Amino acid sequence: MKIFKRIVIGLVAILVVIGIVLGVYVYQGKKALDSIDNNQNSVSKKIDEGKPISILLLGADTGADGRVDRGNSDTMMIVTLNPKTKSSVMYSIPRDTMAEIVGAGKNKKDVQKINAAYNIGKATMAKNTVGKLLGINVDYSVAINMAALEKTVNFVGGVTVTTPIKVSFGGVTIPKGTHHLNGKQALSYVRMRYEDPRGDYGRQLRQQQVLKAVVKKLQQPKYLVKLPSLITKLGPDINTDLTDGQMESFPIKYHSAGKHMTSLQLQGQNAWINGSSYQILSNSTLQRASDKLRANLDLKQQKLNNTETQLNKLNTGFFNNPDSTDYDTNGLDTTYYTNNTY
Repeated sequence: MKIFKRIVIGLVAILVVIGIVLGVYVYQGKKALDSIDNNQNSVSKKIDEGKPISILLLGADTGADGRVDRGNSDTMMIVTLNPKTKSSVMYSIPRDTMAEIVGAGKNKKDVQKINAAYNIGKATMAKNTVGKLLGINVDYSVAINMAALEKTVNFVGGVTVTTPIKVSFGGVTIPKGTHHLNGKQALSYVRMRYEDPRGDYGRQLRQQQVLKAVVKKLQQPKYLVKLPSLITKLGPDINTDLTDGQMESFPIKYHSAGKHMTSLQLQGQNAWINGSSYQILSNSTLQRASDKLRANLDLKQQKLNNTETQLNKLNTGFFNNPDSTDYDTNGLDTTYYTNNTY
């Protein structure tokens, strides 16, 4: 009965997004060595009440190349699910986005790359940071390390992708064109960043491409009947602050949220701050994303007024000059990310 329950949960979660799929699959699996919020105290009652919810998906740069530390969140996606409107909205967030790291500063605001939040304060800080950036409350989190993706791609017998560019990473090269990738190749395919002319934005598109291909294959009966074996393999590689009870009720209350899925990217402008390259998101970009996410959460639109929008107002003309890389942070602390080790 326990295995059947897991399979039912997985069937429905597949319709939403792979990150949630994986988090649900392992809710009774092995506990990770470095838990995110590993307890059975609910961080939000919204699933219990069947309300629209938001989930932060974190791809940690661990589980590959021998890394075992938590590290920064190499991938960040915010997903909102609305069972009433049968819709899901997903935004990929650039790892180098300039953001106030909520809770990191002791005496003053700490502005850093957003991917540092997970390393400094685990999923709780990452949720608070993303929430303040976009003007929403982030209800839940699912964190996946690199090993989980490789194992899952191998589990479904590989995925077929078409790439407009040659992708090389970690000794693996995928030429331009259509190819069937195994787990190791897929991992390399989604990790290359610097050699992509689109940078992190190109990598985000490749990540979404592979995840959607995995979701499509997981819907096939021949893989669904083998889900218990995947659960065992992925247990140590995934963490979530969803409780067992919430994940048990998830398929009943949110099965329709995957009917209409929208995948989007937050895109900014490059800036050089304190010796590091950042992505600065304009107020219009942030407001547009906030409006879409809040609408899918059945919330009224709300004008953003946070550290990021305030800094943008101080830097008038920055977004009108595509060659500009000077961005004034007005004395805010931007040294934590580069001057501290974790």
